[in-house]
Formats: sequence, structure tokens, C-alpha cells
Amino acid sequence: MIQLLAFYLFAAVVCVSGALTILSRNPVHSVLWLILAFFNAAGLMVLANAEFIAMLLVIVYVGAVAVLFLFVVMMLNIDFAELRAGVMKYAAVGFALAIALVAEILIAVGAYSAGTLQLGRRIAPIDTKVPNIEAIGQLLYSRYLFVFEGAGLVLLVAMIGAIVLTLRPRTDVKPQKISRQVQRRAKDATRNVNQPVGQGVEL
Repeated sequence: MIQLLAFYLFAAVVCVSGALTILSRNPVHSVLWLILAFFNAAGLMVLANAEFIAMLLVIVYVGAVAVLFLFVVMMLNIDFAELRAGVMKYAAVGFALAIALVAEILIAVGAYSAGTLQLGRRIAPIDTKVPNIEAIGQLLYSRYLFVFEGAGLVLLVAMIGAIVLTLRPRTDVKPQKISRQVQRRAKDATRNVNQPVGQGVEL
């Protein structure tokens, strides 16, 4: 019973927070609603006995959203004085949300200890007694090794392509020539000068 209650609770919060992410006019509020959606999606993954995906949602997505939040704050030049003015006005709402999050965490812990939802069976040839994360590791580095390596190469090519597309030559900076720097002799790199006292240096 508690598993179904936790499932419907997390699913409802994910839907509501996802809608508020789109509908919020304040970008700070949108990011906060998105983080809430990720946390509740992680709760759904825990209920489905997918602890690895839940961990990825919290570590990767929430961490990336936090970095994105910093970029948004730096680029949009948000007036924090105006935001601080409304802190006490919405203090009750924030306190209620904090209590709701604590209650969700307690429900998730109780649902996980009571047993996971039987949503389906494993299609991979891994023993059911093996933990979820260990089973994923065994599959990635044995049966799906080449697919895993291919995904890594695709991400590498995408990263190089993004760097190439965004690279713009600058006319105000002298370009660096690696070949000339490598071919330079050691005696041409520095020059020792016996500079008299009280005189400037000739460049």
C-alpha cells in the first residue's frame, strides 16, 4: 500500500513541478521547480528498483542544473535585492514545501524498506539476486562493451564538434603557432643582458 502511495505522490509532484518549470516567469523559480522534479523522479526510480538511475538523476542532473542556475544568475543580472524583499512574504510557503519534502523522503524510505514495485522482469541474463548497480556494471563491461564504447566515442565527437563550431578566430590577438615554438632553439628563447644600474631595459 505504501508503495502505491509513494508512486502516486512522486508522480503527481513530478507532473506539477514540470508544469511549473515551464509556466514560471522567474528563471530562478523555474530552475528550483526543475530540481524538485528531478528529486521526485529519482524517488520513482528507487521505487522501480533502479538505484543507479536514481543516483544519476541526483548527482548528474541536479548537479548540472545547479551549475546552469549559476550561469543563469550571472547572465540575466537578476536583482537580488528585490528577491530578498519577498523572502518573509513567502516564508510560510517555503516552510510548507520543506516539510513536504521531508515527508516525501520518509515515505520513500518506508516504501523502499517495505519492498519495491513489481513493474516487470529483467530481460538481461543476470541473476536476480545481484544488486541493480552490480548488474548494470556486469552488462556494460561484458555484453554491451562495444555499445558502451561507441556511446563514449559519439559523446567525444559531439564535444569536439561543439568546440570546433564555437571556435572563432580573434583578430585582436596574435595567433599561436605551435610548430614554430617547438622548433625554436634554446639559445633563442632567452637573452642574457648585463644591464647597467640606473638605465632602462631596451626591448
